[in-house]
Amino acid sequence: MKISHRGLYGLKALTHLAEAYDRGLVKIHEIAEEESIPEKFLEGILVTLKNARLVSSQRGREGGYRLRRPPPEILLGDVVRMIDGPLAPFGDAVELAHRVRTEPRHAGLFDLFLEVRNAAARILDHTSLADLVERNRRILVRRSARAAPAAARK
Repeated sequence: MKISHRGLYGLKALTHLAEAYDRGLVKIHEIAEEESIPEKFLEGILVTLKNARLVSSQRGREGGYRLRRPPPEILLGDVVRMIDGPLAPFGDAVELAHRVRTEPRHAGLFDLFLEVRNAAARILDHTSLADLVERNRRILVRRSARAAPAAARK
């Protein structure tokens, strides 16, 4: 599985919108600046996400973007597939299973790839944007807790 820059930026933008879910609309400039995403590139990604009905937008001075559904209802597996295609390194799960059955010499290799794909899918298909926001929060809290004693020793 490979996540493109477009996929990574899409996930970062959606995470930003998940963090701001209760605040309402978020301006594209804010997302681009805080997430270090080129604004023009982000515009295209947000259009794709809007067409996929993951985000909605409002035009005008007070406009911006917001998630169409609550963060717990948006799964990362769906987002990755929508932006970057199948999770498998060679097509999708059906194609890999076919190669396991038909590969004359290296069926085990394709079986391994299918196993890797299935493991990634299990994780991404059971992780929501809300889970990701909470995971980020926990890691950042731990990181700052470790940094505080180090800063006090200096």
